[in-house]
Amino acid sequence: MDRLKLDEMKKIFSGIEYDEAAGSYIVPKRDLPNVCKYVKDTDDLSFDYLKCLTAVDYAEKVEVVYELYSFKLNLGIKIKVALMPNDLKLPSVVSFWAAADWFEREVYDMFGIVFEGHPDLKRILLDDGWKGHPLRKDYTDERIVKKPS
Repeated sequence: MDRLKLDEMKKIFSGIEYDEAAGSYIVPKRDLPNVCKYVKDTDDLSFDYLKCLTAVDYAEKVEVVYELYSFKLNLGIKIKVALMPNDLKLPSVVSFWAAADWFEREVYDMFGIVFEGHPDLKRILLDDGWKGHPLRKDYTDERIVKKPS
């Protein structure tokens, strides 16, 4: 997306930033639903395809990453939302992209991020009795026996 669109988005959403190095839009948690609606429903953008939704745990924060694509523009963008490890809640984007249903369930399962408003948020890869979220930095699994060094 060109710089003009970024400036336009910054006027509408005052907290949005652009990370040149990562090529990502950094969006405050509170603005996520409105930014998603804007990039999907604005005619000259039309980011109508959610390619991927994942998360990365950096210990001091957890980033949720949305990779979007506009067939109209033949262009992809990334949106990132940073969460504090003690507040892993984010609004669901299933109402914008149906594919988010399974992506959000996977991120919930692996990272423990709760997507508020998700129609059926439950584990998808691990069984219901699994304790913890294996892709978190603070995850420990007592079933894994560590060999002495």
